[in-house]
Parts: sequence; structure tokens; C-alpha cells
Amino acid sequence: MNPETRYARTKDGQYVAYQVFGHGAVDLVFIPDWVTNLEIMWEEPTLARFLNRLASFSRVICFDKRGSGVSDPVPLGAIPTWEEWMYDVGTVMQGAGSERAAIFGHGDGGQMALLFAATNPGKTSALVLADAYARRARAPDYPCGIPPEPAERTIRGILDTWGTGEITHRGGAPSLADNASFVAWRGRYERLAMSPGHFLPIYPRTYHLDFRSILPSIRVPTLVLHRTENNYIRIDNGRYLAEHIQGAKFVAIAGADHFFHAGDTEAMLGPVEEFLTGTKAVHQEDRVLATVMFTDIVGATAHAERLGDRGWRDLLERHHELVRAELARYRGREIDTAGDGFFATFEGPARGVRCALAIREAVQPLGLEIRAGLHTGECELVGGKVGGIAVHIGARVMSHADAGQVLVSRTVKDLVAGSDLDFVEHGVYELKGVTGEWELFVAS
Repeated sequence: MNPETRYARTKDGQYVAYQVFGHGAVDLVFIPDWVTNLEIMWEEPTLARFLNRLASFSRVICFDKRGSGVSDPVPLGAIPTWEEWMYDVGTVMQGAGSERAAIFGHGDGGQMALLFAATNPGKTSALVLADAYARRARAPDYPCGIPPEPAERTIRGILDTWGTGEITHRGGAPSLADNASFVAWRGRYERLAMSPGHFLPIYPRTYHLDFRSILPSIRVPTLVLHRTENNYIRIDNGRYLAEHIQGAKFVAIAGADHFFHAGDTEAMLGPVEEFLTGTKAVHQEDRVLATVMFTDIVGATAHAERLGDRGWRDLLERHHELVRAELARYRGREIDTAGDGFFATFEGPARGVRCALAIREAVQPLGLEIRAGLHTGECELVGGKVGGIAVHIGARVMSHADAGQVLVSRTVKDLVAGSDLDFVEHGVYELKGVTGEWELFVAS
């Protein structure tokens, strides 16, 4: 379940929406850029995963700035100053019962974090800045800033494509640019954060601010992180911050994404955890070598037409019972069931092959034939699911199997060498969506 959204009231009577989650010893206020909406941010897996990782070592306070998301709207003619927006941080800290917190600012949120840390050192235990900057525009003494013409093109491009998620392609998250569902969610996120009419008077102001003069006033422990290929806010901006904040530590992170929740987020959050807690946590591996198995029923459509809906459903239930019994016998893990097919994983390839052969024999008395495909490779573990190229390969291997065949990749065959399993060459194939040619073998 998503955290409860609460409201804290500023001194001038406006309401700021915030959420509190996590049970770490360190309070942490997270300040991203202007595009936020507490109610839907948890819908995107990459964002939810980032926030849950923060919550694994801290008590996180997230909020929508006034004018964004579900906080009070901001009148077009009365945009708050950065000082007034900075008060939002203290307001939500008070609402959450936090007297002192680490302040984590990302991107445009870095300016608010800088200002709060310099103004409220007693309430700031530490400062973390990621892909942030002290000044946005280029100046003779600030060559890492963006020149006027590219700045104007950036502003115009964002406004012209507002609500479409197009910024994903414009440097926001190159690693997710081909992910249609992410781009669609990002567009919806923008629309529910604010309208382009409200964004217009806010965002261009970031190009006219210069926070360099306050950097010497920051006296709290500071960590600066920046992605090396971030073209939206270039890495020299991060280096400048670290060089001009006393005692600041700088960490360069490989990657081109600007969105904090895209790309290799652990490369960012690992150093943040160590900086704030003084320890490196031992985390469960999110990648593991596994054998994947796919099965489906041959001629399923013909069976369904012959038996009718109810008869086919009864037969399918019996099929599923038999498959699950064999999975339990060979210690396989059912990952997904779609229609008449199963997707399962095994710690060892021999168990996977034997399970597939056993399933083939078990369903024959039902008048059914299955086909199966297996591959062993590195898999990604995400929220109890299994993904990655190895899964894709396993599915493609099955697609080349004939009725009654258990087909495996050469990787599987080689790993079970010396067992009592026999294999016959099936041919060399190109697997759709996978580079190279693949030798496949029929197991028996």
C-alpha cells in the first residue's frame, strides 16, 4: 500500500502535501525537481523501487512543493520566491515530527536543498546533492552553465511537449526511452503535477538564479553525486558544487540518465546510505544465475473448440495440477502462468530438464502434448518476478520445439554434461530479438 498523504500548513495558511515512510534511524527529506505528484509516483516501478531503497536505511519525508501535485496551487501572478518555497521543507519536517534531517536534493530540487542547509544548519544533519547545480546559465566565470540559445530551446521543447513524456528522450532517461509504458506514465505524471501554464513561470526562473554565493555558508557534511554523461545538467556543475562547499565529497556515477530513478540507481543510493549511516548494507543480489523453463500445450485451440469452454477449463485445471506437482517434485519455482503455458525457474539445469520431461509424460494420459524450452543464464529479480535476456531466450527456445519435444540451449546441454540425460542436435537457429546463432538440442 502507498504511504498515507498528509497535509502540513505553512505560516501563511497554505497546505503542503507530504508522505512519511521507512523506519531508518536517519530522517531524510527528499526534494526532487518540480514535476511531482505523491498520489501517482508509486505507480511507476522504477520510482517506487528508488523510494523503497531510500526507506531501507532512513525515515523518508517526501512532499509536493506548493504549486505541484496535490499541494495547494500557486496563483499564476503570485509565484513564491525560493526562500518561501524553502519554508516548505521546514513545514513538512514539523508535520512529520522531525527536528533534524538529512536533506537530499536532486536536479532543480538541489537549489531548495542548498538554501535550506545554509539557512538551517541546526535542522540539517547532512546534505546530499545529486545531478544538481549552483547556477544554471553560463557566465564568463561559470563555463559549465548552459548558453542562452540552448536554454531557450530546452524551455521551449519542454513546454511544447508537456504531458507527453517526450522529455524521456530529451535527456531525462535515455535508458528508458524505448519503454513505451514508462514514457506514457511520465506524460501522465507531468499532467498531474501541473499544467504547462503553471510550469512556464516557474522553470525558466531556474536559469536566472545564482546560488554560488551561499556555498561557503554551508557547514554541514555534504555529498555531491553526478552522472558522468548527464547532458541535461552536465557533470562539471556537480564538480563545482563539491569544490566550493567546504569538506564536500564528490562521487561520479556512470550513466546518462537525469531522472533519479532511471538507470543504475544503486550506484547513487549505495554511497548515500554509506554517507548517512556510516555503513554499507549487505543487500540481496538482484541478479542470479538460473535455469528458465517455458511450456505450453500443443494444439490448445483445437482442444478448446472440441471440448467447449467448460470442458476445456476442466482439462486445463487438471493440466495445471499435474505441472505444479512436478514443479514441487523437482523444486522448481512457478513464476507465471498465462493461459495454457507455464514459466518456471530452477536452481540447476538438470532439475529443469528432468522436470520438463516429467511434465511431458504426466500430461499424456490427459490426451495432451506439451512442448518445452529451457535456457540457463543470468536473470534479474524484480519484485518477486524474474526478467532479463535469459528469460527472453528461454521463451524463444520453446518456440522452436515441436510437439512433445523438450528443447534446450547449448548452455544447458554443456552444464549437465556427465549426467544421464541425452541430447540430439536440433539445428542452429536465429532467435527473434537475440543476436547471434544458437545451437538447440532435444533432451531425452
